[in-house]
Amino acid sequence: MRTGSEPVTARSPLRMRFWFSVWGLIWATAGTVAFALAGRPGWAAACGVLWVVITVDMALVLRHIRQGPHFQPGRDVPPYEPPKA
Repeated sequence: MRTGSEPVTARSPLRMRFWFSVWGLIWATAGTVAFALAGRPGWAAACGVLWVVITVDMALVLRHIRQGPHFQPGRDVPPYEPPKA
């Protein structure tokens, strides 16, 4: 349902973002281990930093999902009314 106020009332696809985080977490973990075993500490550190960033993002996404339909409404919840300026 379109209301014309989508930039203001847009909803984040949190479940998709969660699964992208899982995918990134797998690759960052594999990269950290692979580069550490290959003797490339710089690349291993870069993958480790990325691993931490992905973990924090995943924690925030899970927090928003658990907060309920205000942050992750279903198809039966209509869009929010835009704020009156």
